[in-house]
Amino acid sequence: MIRTPIIQERVSLAPLTTLQVGGTARYFARAENSAAVVSLLGTARDAGWPVLVLGGGSNLLVSDNGFSGLVIQLCDQQVRWDFSGSEARLYAGAGVVWDTLVEAAVSKNCAGLECLSGIPGWVGAAPIQNIGAYGQEVSETIQTVHAVDRRSGESVAFDNRACGFAYRHSQFKGPWKDRFVVTGVTFLLQKNGEPVVRYQQLIDHLKREHAHDLASVRDGVLEIRRQKSMVLDAADPNSRSAGSFFMNPIVSSHVSNDVRAHFERKNIETENMPAYPTEDGQVKLSAAWLMDRLGFVRGYGDGPVGLSSNHALALINRGEAKASDVMQLAGTIVRTVRSEIGVTLMPEPAFVGFDAPVSDLLGL
Repeated sequence: MIRTPIIQERVSLAPLTTLQVGGTARYFARAENSAAVVSLLGTARDAGWPVLVLGGGSNLLVSDNGFSGLVIQLCDQQVRWDFSGSEARLYAGAGVVWDTLVEAAVSKNCAGLECLSGIPGWVGAAPIQNIGAYGQEVSETIQTVHAVDRRSGESVAFDNRACGFAYRHSQFKGPWKDRFVVTGVTFLLQKNGEPVVRYQQLIDHLKREHAHDLASVRDGVLEIRRQKSMVLDAADPNSRSAGSFFMNPIVSSHVSNDVRAHFERKNIETENMPAYPTEDGQVKLSAAWLMDRLGFVRGYGDGPVGLSSNHALALINRGEAKASDVMQLAGTIVRTVRSEIGVTLMPEPAFVGFDAPVSDLLGL
């Protein structure tokens, strides 16, 4: 028997996000499976309500006005393993806590997710954002994304290629935005596989520890993330954030050279300026490095919103912050960086309930 989801009214969204800002949802319901998702979508369609799908709220900025429609929080926590030879297929429902899944994979000695340890949020958001950290992206192990079509209510499945994964991007964030609700993900992992470590800070850590197994990689990633306050911790005010607020900009080699020359003219050392070649011939710069050299250092700001004292890319809620405070600081950073070096920093979180396009609010 399928239980009818309970729809609540006037539910505060701030406690449901890691940044802990934002207004209320006019209507709110939890969906424990795909059938509940379909039922709620039908109710919203009949009532003419807009729909927001919510997971762990880790990559989200909700406006002070909140959301005027129905917020559906996905809570499917199914996990299924299927082992065949050296391969392990892992299915996880959208409501599974991401780091719990990574911990389980490492404990079973299945390689492919270990460098993604400690990332806040739930499984459903992983393919949408193509989450990545420390040289690894989730798209490297996703085999199938399971979803519900918002228009027809039908269950659909997309293989890896169809999802159009790119740096912090997928079809679900682009052309398919607001078309599908991700209900689960199937991952293809390697049983007894070796970790692939590409991030220099992690490489250095493992050398010091004289270890290179999956558990050591996970421990190393968690240690590095804690040092940056990028692990959810109620005792650490720096972790009250939406994670990295800006993506690392990808620019042409010409722009990269211009940026380097700009800082050299200001007698700022550029020998160690991060600049990583991409497969398409462009260059990925470090948003944190650029911000730091332009005055947005760790701990910047003296109001309710500032930069983390451990990680410049994290805009943190110091207490009693409003979404408008977050947007004000983010806009200042975007406009300053573009004015100084001609590079536009693009925000990483999803924005909900704002009266104007984010591009206008931030001056993109």
